[in-house]
Amino acid sequence: MSQRVYNLFQRSIEAKMQVGEELAPLIEAAADRLVQTLLNEKKILVCGNGPSSAMAQIFTSNLIDRFEKERPSLPAIWLGSNMASYTAIVADAQHHDVYAKPLRALGQEGDLLVVISSSGNAGNLVQAIGAARDRGVAIIALTGRDGGDIGKSLDSGDIELCARVNSRSRVHEIHLLVLYCLCDLIDHKLFGID
Repeated sequence: MSQRVYNLFQRSIEAKMQVGEELAPLIEAAADRLVQTLLNEKKILVCGNGPSSAMAQIFTSNLIDRFEKERPSLPAIWLGSNMASYTAIVADAQHHDVYAKPLRALGQEGDLLVVISSSGNAGNLVQAIGAARDRGVAIIALTGRDGGDIGKSLDSGDIELCARVNSRSRVHEIHLLVLYCLCDLIDHKLFGID
């Protein structure tokens, strides 16, 4: 069994190295977009489903609290955080509006939406992107495989960070690393933290 575990570590490292070179300049561009949003005193809205929702929560908590070192809190909202609203929307309006409705209520022109999806095919996240566009909210999408429907719904001004590997768990691992890279770059660019 220890060999199997070692092989899993090796596959994880290989997947990250496979996409790292392609993603590095896009991650830097995404960090610049996030920093500009914050410098303009706007907020970051984040959403995803399942494990991607958990990563959205981790990302927002790193922005609101801190990443590696203490620094001022940054305005970030995990759109899945209000269970009462979530269940009300799902009960009355279908799950496709679960992120679009709060985005329409909270999103303002100049804000930025970060969408996280391993498959890129979640209809509720595509709806969130449409709601973001209606509100003048910029979009960064973390996708996997071929980008799916989310990748197809993005405009030229949007940024897609696509982990082009065919394993769901590897995509999640890459997305978490990408989010940590974004946190590091935000702290460095805004506060000079090394």
